[in-house]
Amino acid sequence: MDRQSGIRGIGMTSARTRDRLVARLAEQGIRDPRVLERIRNVPRHLFVDEALASRAYEDTALPIGLGQTISQPYIVARMTEALLTDDGKALRVLEIGTGCGYQTAVLAPLVKEIFTVERIPELLGKSRQRLRDLDIYNVRFRRGDGWEGWHKYAPYDGILVAAAASELPPKLLEQLAVGGRLVIPVGPPGHQRLTRVTRQAERFEQESLGLVSFVPLVAGR
Repeated sequence: MDRQSGIRGIGMTSARTRDRLVARLAEQGIRDPRVLERIRNVPRHLFVDEALASRAYEDTALPIGLGQTISQPYIVARMTEALLTDDGKALRVLEIGTGCGYQTAVLAPLVKEIFTVERIPELLGKSRQRLRDLDIYNVRFRRGDGWEGWHKYAPYDGILVAAAASELPPKLLEQLAVGGRLVIPVGPPGHQRLTRVTRQAERFEQESLGLVSFVPLVAGR
């Protein structure tokens, strides 16, 4: 069996499981049909170890090694929905924390381009290959410090951070375009809040989107 037929075959057999997951997310308040459709179609089992594949469509975080996790589908959907604009504008997005690449895969077809930064080279390499296997090519990869962002391609219409910062990173605020949105967990373990920051001409507006639990955003490479 070749790679593509393998992906399609597993996806077809798990259609009912995926439908249940999407229905649960809709019950929890995810409204954007674009996001729900991506959660339905992205083969999450390809982003976890084979031993955990049977749990891939549960709404739960799972370990991916190296002290990191794949976020639960609800959080991925919530962050994606919070980042997207209502008018469907094509966005240039900076992603901090590539991880296994699942969030990247969900977001990629919904935006113009993603610039993704990951500090752990093993994760970055595997994510790059997974996304290529799924024919996702509008992503640029960089190993780097998430606190520093990726200044070369700034400003960004959206910035999504998949790790918790103790405070809003100043460099990321600088790289956000006027009218752009930063979606980031902020706070210490046990007291993290998913926060959306919208940049206005002369100020930043903050909105709390609820309690979350993420690994910390570690400085350095």
